[in-house]
Amino acid sequence: MCEPLFREDSALECSDNLKFCRGRNIMINFTQLTSEPSRYKMDYLRPGQIGGYCTFHEARLKANLEHLSPLQSWAPEMRNFQALLQRPIENNLCDIVIEKPTYILKIDAAVNMYHHFCDFFNFYGSLHLNASHPDAFSVDNNIILWETYAYHSSFADAFKAFTKHPILDLNTFRGEVVCFKSVVFPLLPRMIFGLYYNTPVIYGCENSGLFKAFSQFMLHRLKIARRDSEHFETDKKLPTGKNEKIRITFLSRNTAYRRVLNEAKLIEELRKDKNFRVRRVEFNRQIPFPKQVAITQNSDIFIGMHGAGLTHLLFLPDWAVLFEIYNCEDEHCYKDLARLRGVKYMTWTNSSAMRQQDEGRHPDGGAHAKFTNYEFDSEEFVKKINKAAKHVRAHKSYQLYLKKLKYSKEDESPEQVDIKPAELASISNNNAEINNNHDEL
Repeated sequence: MCEPLFREDSALECSDNLKFCRGRNIMINFTQLTSEPSRYKMDYLRPGQIGGYCTFHEARLKANLEHLSPLQSWAPEMRNFQALLQRPIENNLCDIVIEKPTYILKIDAAVNMYHHFCDFFNFYGSLHLNASHPDAFSVDNNIILWETYAYHSSFADAFKAFTKHPILDLNTFRGEVVCFKSVVFPLLPRMIFGLYYNTPVIYGCENSGLFKAFSQFMLHRLKIARRDSEHFETDKKLPTGKNEKIRITFLSRNTAYRRVLNEAKLIEELRKDKNFRVRRVEFNRQIPFPKQVAITQNSDIFIGMHGAGLTHLLFLPDWAVLFEIYNCEDEHCYKDLARLRGVKYMTWTNSSAMRQQDEGRHPDGGAHAKFTNYEFDSEEFVKKINKAAKHVRAHKSYQLYLKKLKYSKEDESPEQVDIKPAELASISNNNAEINNNHDEL
């Protein structure tokens, strides 16, 4: 879009439909920024308030303005790009010059984990798109949110995986002309045929390497460890194939709708099985987000009603099962996300073994399955959990994990672990075969 002739010139390159852009020596003029709190606005900038000194290919830009929408592309902003008559930094056109690499994000609903993690996932994918930059995966960068609200979210700690600096917003630069030596406009959360949200998941598409890499990236950057001893009665016991415990996490809802009315009964039935270690949790502001992720990472079966909290499936181990007790007639949302992450998905199918409190009333009128509560047959529920536990125990990654634990508990070094190369080599193929059956059981 903006082609430099010399190194000191400006540069701007973008993908098709302006879904991702990056530039250097780019000027943005915030002197007419609105004073009212706002987000999702398409008119923060006016013509000429973003630009650079370069050969500007205006026709290319105009040919990529079709996805003109706040969260689908950078077209609302880039349509205002104009060529400058002189280099903005060298000629002191800027009130502020930002030296650090900077990411400017337009984010979705920060109060909802499903939607906010669409932001984080696309941000992570953008790091790879920007991988030719030497500081692509550095945390010494600036993150600016393209809105005038101060950022607050229960999931704010997730940003620590990307930067060691505070999160900024447009108010930081109100009334200033700012020049960015290195700036990235990342992939957006609601792109047409985008990543995560609006992803067309065709039959057979699962076990995405990008989704697994994102999970591992977040766990590593947030320093989330696996607590191996939770599998066993005591730290002294060794896995024998019989005494390891399946760790079950039941995500409870303290909300008006989609509560499990007989939740206590279902958990009581699970706790009767000595092969299960059952934990009931409510993920709220009282539990820091990294601790929530740690609980998820240390779960073999994760249970919950349809809701944004099921997005935690992204951080389950490879052998885990997500049991969406009831999908409330939104059947693809978490099923597809589980497929992309590569974990087993289950949900309720026997309508005769469940009871709906009432028909449910959508705030805008009409019956709606998401706006009521449910009760489930305990015998049927336990059967499904037993099937899930069978899947976990049969998973090659789980078996290898237990085998490694055995030797670590015997204080043997990794070099002494008797794991055949063929076992390691076959894990991906076996996992794909096991996870291929994402049925509703």
